[in-house]
Amino acid sequence: MDKLEEFRIETRQWLAENCPQSVRKPGFIPWGSQKMKLKADTQTWLDLMIGKGWTVPTWPKEYGGAGLSREQYMVLMQEMRSINARAALTGRGVNYIGPTVLEFGTDEQKAKWLPTFAKGQGGWCMGYSEPAAGSDLANLQLRCVDEGDVYRLNGMKTWTSDGIYGDWIFCLVRTDTEKPKHDGISLVLVNMDQPGVEVRPIQLISGDSPFCETFFDDAIADKGDMIGPKNKGWSVGKRLLQYERSVHGGVNTSGAQVVEKRQSIAEIAKTYIGVNAEGKINDEAFRTRLLKLEMNDRAYKLTQQRVIAETKASAPALATSILKVGMAEFAKERTEVLLEAMGSQGLGWEGDAFTDKEIRATRDWLHTRAVSIYGGTSEIQRNIIAKRVLGLPD
Repeated sequence: MDKLEEFRIETRQWLAENCPQSVRKPGFIPWGSQKMKLKADTQTWLDLMIGKGWTVPTWPKEYGGAGLSREQYMVLMQEMRSINARAALTGRGVNYIGPTVLEFGTDEQKAKWLPTFAKGQGGWCMGYSEPAAGSDLANLQLRCVDEGDVYRLNGMKTWTSDGIYGDWIFCLVRTDTEKPKHDGISLVLVNMDQPGVEVRPIQLISGDSPFCETFFDDAIADKGDMIGPKNKGWSVGKRLLQYERSVHGGVNTSGAQVVEKRQSIAEIAKTYIGVNAEGKINDEAFRTRLLKLEMNDRAYKLTQQRVIAETKASAPALATSILKVGMAEFAKERTEVLLEAMGSQGLGWEGDAFTDKEIRATRDWLHTRAVSIYGGTSEIQRNIIAKRVLGLPD
């Protein structure tokens, strides 16, 4: 028996003995926010996984990981998926800023921050976009002034995901107004629980308010919490975006990622559309559309697995842009097909005439209108693919 197979057997046995039955189903996955109290079984699962280093399986052991190889990481994901165990920790701490600190941070910064990410000790937000700096991100204007022991920040960010629950925020800031716009940018970590930071939710068409505006009025950041060299944050920030896109594309190789099992659209469609004498969905055109969706879903998942297996370094590759575009289109198509299956029952916003699942489907459909925008628009991803993957001229 080879070592990988031994690891699989040991992993399977540990999960069988330690993974609570209550977390072997879809549910809330902690992302570190200290403003959210976890249920007892969720906290137990998190503590157990922290002890194994499996919240960040591929990170070095000295930083809270397990030091797993890529092959071992894939085995762990497969075994967790086989029992439908949800991840013990997710979010921007382990998936975005954590890998960035691991790659660009000093030894002191790694020792300070990485163990806190691995333990989920703080919910992290992303401070990139501004009202005049969206796709043209390098136009950002949030000022960050050196005042000796600290940096002082003035300005704002927008579209701050989970801002009202965030404990910390990593921000791209303007540290030099005289340099060309790409050269005067730095990446700094800022405590959101201070008088100089104000967060205001933004109401979305889906009815949720996960995004916020974040205002900085003489907020401060410690001098030692600038990641990467001063005025060289554009390169650091771009790398962090690759980590973000790898997560959206389903090829995250840092924290755990487990796909939750969902009721198939085919079963849902049979309930609403009905079946014919052969037991098939009683609408040939819909069956064809659903078949194409399922085939694309299967191909997409196989591609995800191949990219993870072929990624030699811990850093994501340019293929993440391809998968980000594919994920966005697939997510939108899935909700479209689901609403088609439900017919008029898939158009409910509220009221007793609609079930909770039907109302959720409507709101999910509205939410997925944004998936081709956040994490870098599909247009930006296609430009990256054209230039960096296909080598096409500007």
